[in-house]
Amino acid sequence: MAKQVHYSIVIVGAGTAGVSVAARLVRTSKNLKGQVAIIDPKSKHYYQPLWTLVGAGAAKKEESERDLASLIPAGVDLISDAVTVFRPSQNTLLTKQGTTVSYDYLVVSAGLQIDWDGVKGLKNTVGKNGVCSNYSYHTVDSTWENIRNFKGGTAIFTHPDSPVKCGGAPQKIMYLADDYFRKSNVRNQSEIIFASAKSTIFDVAKYASSLEKVVQRKGIQTMYKRNLTEIRPNSREAVVKNLETKELEIMKYDILHVTPPMIAPKFIKESTLADDSGWVDVDPYTLKHKKFNNVFGIGDCANLPTSKTGAAIRKQAPVVAKNLISLMTGSSLGAKYNGYSSCPLVTGYNKVVLAEFDYNKDPQETFPFDQSKERFSMYLLKRRLLPIIYWNGMLKGLM
Repeated sequence: MAKQVHYSIVIVGAGTAGVSVAARLVRTSKNLKGQVAIIDPKSKHYYQPLWTLVGAGAAKKEESERDLASLIPAGVDLISDAVTVFRPSQNTLLTKQGTTVSYDYLVVSAGLQIDWDGVKGLKNTVGKNGVCSNYSYHTVDSTWENIRNFKGGTAIFTHPDSPVKCGGAPQKIMYLADDYFRKSNVRNQSEIIFASAKSTIFDVAKYASSLEKVVQRKGIQTMYKRNLTEIRPNSREAVVKNLETKELEIMKYDILHVTPPMIAPKFIKESTLADDSGWVDVDPYTLKHKKFNNVFGIGDCANLPTSKTGAAIRKQAPVVAKNLISLMTGSSLGAKYNGYSSCPLVTGYNKVVLAEFDYNKDPQETFPFDQSKERFSMYLLKRRLLPIIYWNGMLKGLM
């Protein structure tokens, strides 16, 4: 007989957003203990911002991994299963193991999906033939292996024609690679190319100006409106589409660091919760679903017009938790999210430009100095302080 369970609040996805919201809910309202469930099939949880430094040999990937069960707040149930179908009109969802879960309120925090099949040849090539990627725990070591063994030639770093986790991440590893190539005396025998589907180096003008100077100083060649479509590992060729002329261009590489395309998870895309692009369709300020009154979306899976970062989730989580409790108590939804996102742009070993901005692409800086300048202090913030804030603050609903 098919299993059925009911919870007051069901959270789909135990990433940064799901765990943060769950922790805030049970901290705010003791009555919710035992009434909240998180559904996620994974057994591990990753602090993904560290992978840039892992790929550059400046951190160990094991630091980024924890057992998921150890992070679930007391009073919250973890259902180790995958959601397959949403039925928001009936306030239910189905799981892979055949359980029907009903709820009074739903929070969708399922992240995004790395589309390894989105570039022809990528899936079978990553980790071999000079092709590497920081975008998975299982492939990040290949980046450092390629960088440290590089003896000169052409190193290409890509940025796809899709939303990505942290808009600056595709170029951070490039700056670190440049630094390492200089240290190992191979930079003068090397060409570094940034092949990006975007039209500029960064979306916020203040920080773009700083990054353009970094690129110039480092002698990196930028190629915009170029989207990687195919990898030919035997001939070490990358095929990129020129998004303006629609023509295909072939580029030879010795190292190819790929930022794979990223898409909305299939079970969201195929549901009535999704907008036309497949992301959860929410109000950008309250984060409540535009159609279903008892549903919220948060984090990478939501259709918010801002960068998909952990820092954005840190500002979204209190909004979702407060508005959810307001909805439960019949109050108006007073908490608002202004689109804040942040990206610590690592421009070398020991240097970071800390970009912070809102929906209008206006800087929203935390510190009383010009954050568009490269600083060692901001590198320390990224490397030492932010992981502590993440594990001991954010995931516990404290900040």
